[in-house]
Amino acid sequence: MIHELRVYRCVPGRLPALLKRFDTITLKIWERHGIRQAGFWTTIVGESSQDLFYLLEWNSMAEREQKWTAFQSDPEWIAKRAETEKDGAIVANVTNAFLQPTAFSSVK
Repeated sequence: MIHELRVYRCVPGRLPALLKRFDTITLKIWERHGIRQAGFWTTIVGESSQDLFYLLEWNSMAEREQKWTAFQSDPEWIAKRAETEKDGAIVANVTNAFLQPTAFSSVK
């Protein structure tokens, strides 16, 4: 199992719109595509209170490529994303990293 850590830095003031989009739209589409989330976090104390961190679980990089590509090209996702951004961009930038657990990690 590998985990993908994704960090979304929001346009100032737009974090509530991003959280609403995940809660009401994105997670339902992910479920249809078999994308598994391992958790979501916002920052209480840290560099920016405009960040959303989340982990996705993948069996392999091949699984990630197949499912993420299908999600990104899903017509419903494309339409809903555009609709939620009609008042302007929500996310300023996205970073991601693929993580492999160590032998002593409690999360495998």
